[in-house]
Amino acid sequence: MGLTARIRTRDGWAVSHAVVTVTDMTGTQVLRAEADAEGAVRDTTPLAPGAYTVIVTAVGYAPAASSAIVTASGRAEAGTVTLARQGGTELPPPGPWTIDPVHSSVAAVAQHLGISSVHGRFTEFGGTVEIAPDDTAKSRVEAVIRAASIDTGNGTRDTHLRSADFLDVERYPEITFRSTGLSQAGRDRWTVHGELGMRGVLRPVDLELSYLGTGADPWGGTRAAFRATTELRREDFAMNYNQVLQAGIAAIGTTLRVELDIQTVQGDSLPTA
Repeated sequence: MGLTARIRTRDGWAVSHAVVTVTDMTGTQVLRAEADAEGAVRDTTPLAPGAYTVIVTAVGYAPAASSAIVTASGRAEAGTVTLARQGGTELPPPGPWTIDPVHSSVAAVAQHLGISSVHGRFTEFGGTVEIAPDDTAKSRVEAVIRAASIDTGNGTRDTHLRSADFLDVERYPEITFRSTGLSQAGRDRWTVHGELGMRGVLRPVDLELSYLGTGADPWGGTRAAFRATTELRREDFAMNYNQVLQAGIAAIGTTLRVELDIQTVQGDSLPTA
């Protein structure tokens, strides 16, 4: 007897803080139950045969309502109820997520000679993502990059990039990013507002972020993936070095395109295995 239901997000993850309310055809509440840690509702309160409305609510999600018929057995099965993020937007389940640098990349692209691009990446970095349960705009991102880990595939160029002409890694060994806000740009797209610290300069920077989804990994964990891009002006971070060729073309472009492919692991630390 009673009510059974499963509460899930659009990508199949449990909504453990959901509340299920059942009303009869007069609008009178006859049952209220909370989902467990697996997003399941198993309430044994007997219900009289008839038609009912099942309403599922959860902080940060749009309410969902459906009809249910209770048979002579007194049992109502609502099945799987899918909740969408408030406003139709999507993010991973609330809580802490830790960036996995082994399965992530932090890359930068600069124009070279006005006709081609030089691609580089940082090989040492880490950070955390905190998805707020009540208001997604309050979610936070923090990351630290080891400036000396720059790798463009050319040792001479990398040494120059680590020098005072560019990253000045001896004086400023870390590049930092800390978010200051989050705004919706689409169902699975967001703008992360934040502050980037590089070469001792702190500047506001917006990341255009896409949420790619979540899934289980082979080690028993849950992972979420993101892709983000932004464009930086070198002079904003006191990187003014350049070589102007005879034709008046700068050897290195004045802007950098930053491309992030980030994989995070659910929890406040990475697995040791």
